Amino acid sequence: MNKLIVTAFLALIVSGYTATAQMKSSVKKVPVKEEVKKDVNLNQVNVTIDLNKVNDDKVSVTITPPKFTSNEIIYHFPKTVPGTYSSDNYGKLIDELKAFDKNGKELATSKTDANSWKISNAKSLAKVTYYVNDTFDSESGKGFGKEDIFSPAGTNILEGTNFVVNNHGFVGYFEDKTQLTEIPYNLTILHSAALQGATSLIDIDKSDTVDTFMASRYFDLTDNPIMYAKADIETFYVDDMEIVFSVYSPNGVHTAKDLLPELQKTMRAQKAFLGSINANKRYTVLLYLSDMAKNDAKGFGALEHHTSTTVVFPEAMDVEALGEQLKDVVSHEFFHTLTPLSVHSKEIQYFDYTNPKMSKHLWMYEGVTEYFANLFQVNQGLITADEFYERMAGKINNASTLNDTMSFTEMSANVLVEPYKDQYLNVYEKGALIGMCIDIIIREKSDGQKGILSMMKDLSNLYGIDKPFDDEELFAKIIKLTYPEVGEFLNTHVAGKTPIPYEVYFAKMGVSKSKVQVPANPFLKDKSVPFITVNPSTKEIIVLPETKLNSFMTTLGLKGGDILLSFNDKAYNLDNIYDLIMISQSWENDDVINIKIKRDGVEQTINGKVKLDFDEEDGYKFTDESKKVLNNYWLKG
Repeated sequence: MNKLIVTAFLALIVSGYTATAQMKSSVKKVPVKEEVKKDVNLNQVNVTIDLNKVNDDKVSVTITPPKFTSNEIIYHFPKTVPGTYSSDNYGKLIDELKAFDKNGKELATSKTDANSWKISNAKSLAKVTYYVNDTFDSESGKGFGKEDIFSPAGTNILEGTNFVVNNHGFVGYFEDKTQLTEIPYNLTILHSAALQGATSLIDIDKSDTVDTFMASRYFDLTDNPIMYAKADIETFYVDDMEIVFSVYSPNGVHTAKDLLPELQKTMRAQKAFLGSINANKRYTVLLYLSDMAKNDAKGFGALEHHTSTTVVFPEAMDVEALGEQLKDVVSHEFFHTLTPLSVHSKEIQYFDYTNPKMSKHLWMYEGVTEYFANLFQVNQGLITADEFYERMAGKINNASTLNDTMSFTEMSANVLVEPYKDQYLNVYEKGALIGMCIDIIIREKSDGQKGILSMMKDLSNLYGIDKPFDDEELFAKIIKLTYPEVGEFLNTHVAGKTPIPYEVYFAKMGVSKSKVQVPANPFLKDKSVPFITVNPSTKEIIVLPETKLNSFMTTLGLKGGDILLSFNDKAYNLDNIYDLIMISQSWENDDVINIKIKRDGVEQTINGKVKLDFDEEDGYKFTDESKKVLNNYWLKG
């Protein structure tokens, strides 16, 4: 999972004022095993979701269960789902759950906890009905993983317009003596002909208003999100992999066609980096753009799946800024097809949705994934070596604000509870740096011929999608596939509590600490003091009065109290200020710019050029020519 963290900058400035869709083809994403096919009508869960009948922003779901021999049965919704690392309790989305026998007589039910309903006289159970609530329009944006469900893992119910069907929010599973999550699921979705569903599942129904999908088990059902909307879908191929890209933009600001070039370039580069290790035949990217002016999704980022990713961003972002964010987020999620999707522990393979037990190896699932999301860009020429070093330096700085002496494996295994859950974000910072150091060790020991990608390919061949590892055995397997020095690092800095001396590992690749010049944000001083604020009643962006301004503002003649109306002919205010901050990151010295302002009640346009200040920061540079060949193997090999 990748969460886009809204920067403290936004809080500072406002605090001044109180497939082509579902493919009807013979291509199969998850083949149903032969033994499952034979028993498909005898022992499966049948699900019907009716998107045509929306009642008070709720959708009705009907479950037809298999036959039970017990007098009581429990129907559960997940407490946690893979990839989220938070207790979200999806049972809170469910209203009016009822159970019936074949004659329509209601059976007794009782809610036993936040996510579970006990059903009596289960031998005669014929169906279960309930309503599912929308999460997008009730998000506060203040407590993802606490009060709110992270948007890419949530549900959206917008009648006749858009439905984000994360199946774990709509469909539960039965428990008898064991969790019945390994039996097949038959999912039928009823919808308007005006809406088209996009997913990596195969629709086996030819109707334009009825979609039918088969999943061999509960995990495969929940692993495949579906987004229904008026069709805005583009498809392209990377080698023999079909990429399906579906976009929902409520106000028509963005289209799949506009965003396609950046996505194509990114995914082709990723596939080239991975090589033959990725054998997916289809991958689906579902992009939901939130209308921030209304009650809508506020949890920006993405959630990974085996053959798809669900992404949520603000619609107000410029196409360039959105494309850049999409590149970074999809890069991360797509690399999850390697780990944990192809290399994972038994805790993930046999995920306990009721009482989840977490794996010790988030350093690999999220950390190595995040490292690959940056390494592939320098490997494929999308960023320079200096930009790559800058990104790693940023992660070192970010990791330094978290607990650097906490065992990473201990944190991973206990990530759902305090004090470990507050350290979760370190999986994207120190986790990526762990991946980098392991890569450097392997490159050094193999004279550049192998790296961490080689290690992950070997692990994928050893295990794979259907063969999980024991948590306790992974380090030994990695040592056997690599070098004892990798084991020493893992035991000292990952399982152990010793901070990593990053400069030692950089030096192995000819890189050393150095002062680097980094462009300062044009709207922020010292990364903590803003030059602008917002009037919440008018939504206007205002240059702070009585503040010494930076070169960007003084060069253009801006003054304290100026109201900033537009930049380069695009209007900005509180609703899309995030967009302005994002696009300003791409400005360079001497770029031509025009700004429309209001000063003393009079509008005027300022034409000029960008002049940025630079901050001197600790960073890294390549300095040792004797390591040039090894450095090249690291970044380009």
